[in-house]
Amino acid sequence: MGLLEEAVEASPNAHSRFGPLDCLLPEAELPLRGTFFPLGYSVEILTNEPDVLLAARESFGHVTALRQATPIQVRIGVTDQGREVCPPEPARRAFGHLFSLVADADNQAVLDLRSGTNFTWITQRALSNRLYFRSNFLEKLVYLQLGASVVTDLHAACVGKNGKGILLCGRSGAGKSTLAYACARAGWTYTSDDTSYLINGAAVPRVIGHCHRARFRPAARNLFPELAGRALTPRMEGKPSIEVPISELPVEHTAAEAAVHAIVFLDREQNNDGKLQELPRGAATERLRRELFSTGEIRERHEQLLGVLWDVPAYHLPYRDLEDGLMALDRLVRMI
Repeated sequence: MGLLEEAVEASPNAHSRFGPLDCLLPEAELPLRGTFFPLGYSVEILTNEPDVLLAARESFGHVTALRQATPIQVRIGVTDQGREVCPPEPARRAFGHLFSLVADADNQAVLDLRSGTNFTWITQRALSNRLYFRSNFLEKLVYLQLGASVVTDLHAACVGKNGKGILLCGRSGAGKSTLAYACARAGWTYTSDDTSYLINGAAVPRVIGHCHRARFRPAARNLFPELAGRALTPRMEGKPSIEVPISELPVEHTAAEAAVHAIVFLDREQNNDGKLQELPRGAATERLRRELFSTGEIRERHEQLLGVLWDVPAYHLPYRDLEDGLMALDRLVRMI
């Protein structure tokens, strides 16, 4: 019996009706507990509603414990109050180490990223839309806390060959996801397609990725025959995408974690020649610092942590198509 089943069995009558508590719900009990391992780190979720733990299994159940760190705790309460419609996407606000997600009066979260203290209240209606809840609350709560304590989010894909990991960076539309997947189809090891998490404090730069899935823009169906007929994945925010489990794709090698041996900034244009252009020492770190997702004192710490990438060889790669990009990356692997 798993942790989730044990929690549900222990409190078979647990649900979201609290009775005559005042409007602050200060004494509301969260009797159900489940432990999950997003990015390999231990996260304990406390709730009063079994469906919260089922949603957590959908989001994080593909990973088991890999890394040692102080467990993170997430508190999520569910109430019966609120409107009978799914709330809007939450507004996000940050000040220093404080962060909030507010969809409406009955669906909101508050986090202190310095201490790790947090609490979330949502309605049954919000939870019943599992995708809404996972995308807008559950996953954000977890990754915000991981990003404030053990990892630094990078807007970069990661692939590897012959034991050498390469970060693929660049503006939106530069082709990070499609080139990473093209590498994976060609026998490279696939770690991530768009977001990589730098492990804080590692002596040698290492990143963690979501190697269990791949995301594509709709236009990728014209590049990869195996995506033909794939429907767009419903998303609460961001640009339309196709999300596919990596197990359903022709990819032989994956790794949840990779050492970083080179950083490549992609520039996909029709008239480019596919020639790698070496960047000055530290240029990649400075650019990645400007692109950080974090704010306030968390951002300041991330900027310092990115110093571990200062001496990693970095390149600019203007390329026309996937063939150009693959050839250039193969040359790079032989160089580093």
